[in-house]
Amino acid sequence: MASAQKKAFPLRLDPALYVAIERSAAADLRSVNGQVEYLLREALRGRGIKLEAPKPIKRGRPPKGDS
Repeated sequence: MASAQKKAFPLRLDPALYVAIERSAAADLRSVNGQVEYLLREALRGRGIKLEAPKPIKRGRPPKGDS
């Protein structure tokens, strides 16, 4: 599950800010959570802070063992 790999924490936002992020997320076909993460990465990149690339989520069945 993808949520086990991410850090969860409460975030308090001004209601008007939340509505603006919600509209932006809908326009970009993202969830509000995904949009907040995207905007934070974009802001850090704009400040010259480099992050590791996000690890892709493995989908499908795990490979069969040798046995």
